Amino acid sequence: MKAAVVREFGKPLVIEDRPDPEPGPGQVLVAVEASGLCHTDIHAAHGDWPVKPTPPFVPGHEGVGLVEKLGDGVTHLAVGQRVAVPWLGKACGRCEHCRSGWETLCEDQVNTGYGCDGGYAEKMLAWADFAQPVPEGVSALDAAPLTCAGVTTYKALKVAEVGPAQLVAVSGVGGLGHLAVQYAKIAGARVVAIDVTDDKLQLARELGADLVIDARTQDVGAELKRHGGAHAALALAVNPAAFQAVNSGLRRGGKLVMVALPAHGTLQVPIFDTVLNGTSVIGSIVGTRQDLAEVFQLHAEGRTKVIRETRPLAAVNDCIDEVLGGQVKARIVFDLNAGG
Repeated sequence: MKAAVVREFGKPLVIEDRPDPEPGPGQVLVAVEASGLCHTDIHAAHGDWPVKPTPPFVPGHEGVGLVEKLGDGVTHLAVGQRVAVPWLGKACGRCEHCRSGWETLCEDQVNTGYGCDGGYAEKMLAWADFAQPVPEGVSALDAAPLTCAGVTTYKALKVAEVGPAQLVAVSGVGGLGHLAVQYAKIAGARVVAIDVTDDKLQLARELGADLVIDARTQDVGAELKRHGGAHAALALAVNPAAFQAVNSGLRRGGKLVMVALPAHGTLQVPIFDTVLNGTSVIGSIVGTRQDLAEVFQLHAEGRTKVIRETRPLAAVNDCIDEVLGGQVKARIVFDLNAGG
């Protein structure tokens, strides 16, 4: 099989031939149809974060494909069934976090494309209990971004406890943000989309944003306060200054939900204002298997739209450059059935 491999941090990925992996007990072999390019994959390839993967490895945690082979003990999946393989490759299932519905906080979790090989390959292994069935009517190319960008923002809105008529700020209208706008609208919120490019601000309008703020020319905090302040703000832009800006635009009792992970990001929280105004700063990491099932169901019902561009896996390094250069409207998805 062909795979895009990180052999050295900060260097271009190498397309190479590798033997097909064999599923162990409780695993399945997936013939990958599509795999999304998430900014986390770039952080992994560059070794940006304190806890680093170990090269050589295959990135990718938005892999979607057809089950090709079952490992021993797997009875709930079938050969030929379409599944998605998310960031949460597996969790222990026994700790306090797993038992209380917070499996994404499990300290013994294994992350796809980070702690084990991911979806930038023609075939990949997945733990069967965490391979999410994709409903009929949801294509592999749409399912890929939903597997991370979708479930991550969906969960962040749950964490923020967003309700009807609340003002929700979405900071960064890209792969995650364009879906966050839609989930917030489904929840009945008034949505303020914030970005620094004309194309993404226009996309936000088209997807239902009630207001847009151009952070190049407008004071984000002041604009949010002019509309009463945000009940919740989702920080999706990979830029510490953007976190600071939306935090300053919260109303009393508002919540800043931190999602993006800048490589060297630090947020300075003003103690007096935070205490006086009763605001909260919360971290939100991806979503559970149940969250992903709900995301897929919403899409199957036609309630969300995935904005994506498809490319062959061979173009992986050019695609990474495009993402870093801010040239991608929303999400790039590698089509593993495409030539090149």
